[in-house]
Amino acid sequence: MALNPARLMAHDIPEVRQRITARDCVLYALSIGLSQDPLDDRQLDYVDADRALKVVPSMAVVLGHPGFWLGDPKFGVDAVRLVHGEQAITLHGPLPVDGEITAKTHVTGLVDKGAGKGALLFTEKHVRDAATGALIASTRATVFLRGDGGFGGASSTTPPANPMPASPPDITVTLATRPEQALLYRLNGDDNPLHSDPAVALAAGFPRPILHGLCTAGVVTHALLQALCDYDAARLKGWQLRFSAPVYPGETILTDIWRDGSFRARVAERDVVVINNGMARVGAST
Repeated sequence: MALNPARLMAHDIPEVRQRITARDCVLYALSIGLSQDPLDDRQLDYVDADRALKVVPSMAVVLGHPGFWLGDPKFGVDAVRLVHGEQAITLHGPLPVDGEITAKTHVTGLVDKGAGKGALLFTEKHVRDAATGALIASTRATVFLRGDGGFGGASSTTPPANPMPASPPDITVTLATRPEQALLYRLNGDDNPLHSDPAVALAAGFPRPILHGLCTAGVVTHALLQALCDYDAARLKGWQLRFSAPVYPGETILTDIWRDGSFRARVAERDVVVINNGMARVGAST
């Protein structure tokens, strides 16, 4: 079945209402690798619910997750071959440790890169306090539909990526991932079988299941918290980044960071850039 762009653009993704608990916050932190060093007291603040628990800012991407709706055959998307292309988050206030949120995701654009070149799908999500309606976080995502170009849609250019500095990075943070990390990260709600089923991964062109792009982004967020924020979550106001290659669970991620907030990430074992054109926004703690 060919891509149905009209149906895709008109789709009203249902609002998600979610109760957030300390357990959810701890699960997310553990799923991106926090507290692999059990003696680092600053990391324990994100995983020990007996403390004044802190929430990793990148958890905004999994709050009110609408599920793998692109896998519905009615859209005609080659769901096996789609991958995450870009992601951005903006924090408008602290993420809740215990509370109820609503999240509404909208399709905002679709670009046809041409036959054999794929398509780009753009979405936005707004996370709000369920009781007050106050905006807590906004996210933007680009999904690369690798198998769905050439449907005759608009081929407008995409916004330019953040240019990377020519100078060497000011700091590089080394963080390991675990072989089972994708299976743990799936418990946050992103159950795309590309990250768990070897047969699906092989059909998509990968030798084995890959780590979620957003899990890689979570590992990088950990690096940013460490290098730029002294593990103070309130100082990280948001980031934007571009995914450039997959990570395989068990690989080591090196995050290169510049003092102006620019960043990129590489896999140590293969010397491959996996996240590029990153820019973090860091401010005062509130």
